[in-house]
Amino acid sequence: MKTLRRYGAGALLAAATLLTTACGGLGSTTAESASSGPVPELEPGQQVEITFESYNLANATWTKTINGLLERFEELHPNITVHGQPPQGGGTAGSNTAASVQSQLMVGKAPDVAQLTFGELDYAVHKLKPKAVEDVAGKEEVQAAFGGEHPIAERARDLAAMDGKVYGMPYVFSTPVLFYNADLFRKAGLDPERPPTTWAQVEEYAHAITKATGADGAYADCLTKVAVDWCMQALVRSNGGTVISGDRKTLTFAEPPAVDAIATFQRMVSSGAMPDLAQSQAMDAMGRGQLGMFLETSALQGTLQAQAAGNWDLRAAPMPSFGEREPVPTNSGSALFIFSEDKAKQRAAWELIKFMTSSEAYTAISSEIGYLPLRTGLVDDPDGLKAWAEQNPLIRPNLEQLERLEPWVSFPGDNYVQIRDLMMQAVENVVFQGKDATSTLTEARNRASELMPAS
Repeated sequence: MKTLRRYGAGALLAAATLLTTACGGLGSTTAESASSGPVPELEPGQQVEITFESYNLANATWTKTINGLLERFEELHPNITVHGQPPQGGGTAGSNTAASVQSQLMVGKAPDVAQLTFGELDYAVHKLKPKAVEDVAGKEEVQAAFGGEHPIAERARDLAAMDGKVYGMPYVFSTPVLFYNADLFRKAGLDPERPPTTWAQVEEYAHAITKATGADGAYADCLTKVAVDWCMQALVRSNGGTVISGDRKTLTFAEPPAVDAIATFQRMVSSGAMPDLAQSQAMDAMGRGQLGMFLETSALQGTLQAQAAGNWDLRAAPMPSFGEREPVPTNSGSALFIFSEDKAKQRAAWELIKFMTSSEAYTAISSEIGYLPLRTGLVDDPDGLKAWAEQNPLIRPNLEQLERLEPWVSFPGDNYVQIRDLMMQAVENVVFQGKDATSTLTEARNRASELMPAS
């Protein structure tokens, strides 16, 4: 495995400036990729080099795990060399992963395998045009890859499907988990064995923690523009709302259920239960043991464990509910897509994808990073994650929520980022600046609606 960085940010920005989508997409059409059926197996000894682009390689904490897996893949496939690289131009999860692939497509250097977030799915399929894994490997082989001794969870299998076809393999993701500081609970007279189950209780506990300890009470990392919208969608869905209609033609994040959900957190900020902090400030406060509760992706489990070790008692609980409504967790995370034009590279890319979504890979990814093991049977396997899961009960809320998972919904069209940003900026303005929830979200909805594709 070789880590590769091929372009500077300036070159990619220049390429992006030249981009035009008038042609309706950058890659070959689905018909072209499907015309000859599944690509053939590699011949014995046939040497192939491919590039794997992953935003996990942009995070120093996660790089060791991913690079270790790529090295293991090359041991198992000595005829395939994998060059690992982070998104080009400084992309991170949810921000620039599709733009990175887009820029490289413009100069004819697209990665062979790319990790793209589910929030980019519509744009990726219809504009970047990856090779559907069903076309590369065949439907039967894809279904076989979902199965095995520890099958991928049913609710995860269609997360990278669109228009009736599987385009990518679900890779890594998590659900929103309520991490909490059991030491602060005890100091506030709260029972750490009984974490809050509703947002009303979260607010009550938060005030108790602040009054007794001086630490901040609770923070939901779902409500700022930088947080993107996957977790915000979980909050809205948990209150009976949506951000877009089922037919994907109408934006609905200004409807009463969504407005009421966002207004709940505005009240928590105004009452002092939730501090007015930026995402990075909240993460720092939690790490220092100065924040009682933190709704966050479980992908930060490993980071929080390292910060808490020997300093404070880290616990985890499922996402709280709005009253008696059952919470509806959505997923963060990504899938793996194939952009190779060469048939041999496509086959090598598929072999890499199968390995990176295998039991061996998830054993490392879950135990070392904290992502949800999509092959959930691993947590009961003595040769898999059983011992680790018993020693790390923080994974349990995430596993429980997988049974109720609903997808992180992507916005359609070329302007999906602008639509998302308008929505999330409005949410941030309501929660942290005290703007009127109904009028602010309605104005954002109206502006974003103008950016939706024509029906």
